[in-house]
Amino acid sequence: MPAAVVDAQSAHAAGVQRLLQSYRAVPATAPVRLAKSTSNLFRTRTKTRAKGLDTSGLTRVIAVDVEARTADVAGMCTYDDLVAATLRHGLVPLVVPQLKTITLGGAVTGLGIESTSFRNGLPHESVLEMDILTGAGEVLTASRRENADLYRAFPNSYGTLGYAVRLRIELEPVKPFVALTQVQFHSLVDLVAAMDGIMATGSLDGVAVDYLDGVVFGADESYLCVGRQTSAPGPVSDYTGQQIYYRSIQHVRGGTDDRLTIHDYLWRWDTDWFWCSEAFGAQHPLIRRIWPGRYRRSSFYGKLMKLEQRFHIGDRIEKLNGRPPRERVVQDIEVPIERCAEFLDWFLDTVPIEPIWLCPLRLRKDGDGDGWPLYPIRPQQSYVNVGFWSTVPVGSSEGATNRLIERKVGEFDGHKSLYSDSYYSRQEFDELYGGESYRAVKKRYDPDSRLLDLYAKAVQRR
Repeated sequence: MPAAVVDAQSAHAAGVQRLLQSYRAVPATAPVRLAKSTSNLFRTRTKTRAKGLDTSGLTRVIAVDVEARTADVAGMCTYDDLVAATLRHGLVPLVVPQLKTITLGGAVTGLGIESTSFRNGLPHESVLEMDILTGAGEVLTASRRENADLYRAFPNSYGTLGYAVRLRIELEPVKPFVALTQVQFHSLVDLVAAMDGIMATGSLDGVAVDYLDGVVFGADESYLCVGRQTSAPGPVSDYTGQQIYYRSIQHVRGGTDDRLTIHDYLWRWDTDWFWCSEAFGAQHPLIRRIWPGRYRRSSFYGKLMKLEQRFHIGDRIEKLNGRPPRERVVQDIEVPIERCAEFLDWFLDTVPIEPIWLCPLRLRKDGDGDGWPLYPIRPQQSYVNVGFWSTVPVGSSEGATNRLIERKVGEFDGHKSLYSDSYYSRQEFDELYGGESYRAVKKRYDPDSRLLDLYAKAVQRR
């Protein structure tokens, strides 16, 4: 075994011990939480002075097995670091979420998605096994064969069943470049039909498709972003400087072509946090020239957003201009593909937010027949993730627009991710997110309820 791998394994073992020691130091009556410098959650929560668990030794890639195409990865390792390690071998995780600071453990316990999801499903499906620190203070290995109930319930549990300490994941080979075609549509029905066709055949015009997502700028202007891996050399675009990726998608012709390195393609959305950097002025040409490159990344915009929320800067500006405060609407939802155009029509008519991100997905497998109970989208069913991230004027009640969207998603047989604000009743929540299945696993692996309940965390913001 290479010395570097031995050293990484030793460091990981020491990190696990520090994690366990910090867990045991938390009083039985105090909440258990991770100590994290960054977060990609967008829901407020009750403040606590309890010291978080020490995860400082759980941020590395432990080993990459090139022949087996697998990687052993610490739970707090970011995808930025994970991709850097695997790309050296011409490999990447089967799904690489859009933002660099998302951790592997976070993407599995909180779900993740990207433009390979139409063929590779969701990140938890490529997890072969994982070591989990449970609420009982034990580190257990979970897989399809060992502690299988925990393995299946872990996705979408958001740390309420435990924390991933180590994950072994599948990898896939990639080529050095991605050739992109941005296909324009003037009808949402036509766009969704084309997306459905690509999902069914894995190709467009007889050519295999490796990556697929889309952007809706309005009811009569939308695009599919179709990517194909290639080894052919040639010029590439750079969207980490003055050029802005999502603006490059828009054009007046029926289709345009582009090329990126595989690295820059994977992180194409991070530089401007999709399009959310505009809210901070970072897309203004003059400001962009002086905006330091190291701060053109989603994690920095996230810090600015937290400052804005803390001091209510946006609402104060609205008040000065004689306008009402604004409600944050930062959500990702999934609807069956046959209902997608209808949902988009409703959304564009009702909610003043655009652009909108589209990402098709289809589960790779069904968990050997038992599925994923905390996010029970159907196997063999094509879905479209619809992402919208902005603010709207406040309504007559708290979270009025978010509540309206929740109801409408249910009417369209969809599901909503739990990384942001939720308003479901307990009964509605149980019907959508595991209910009795969740409680059975919770009772077995966290019998003293040291970790928060999922409803308490996701809806009650504890």
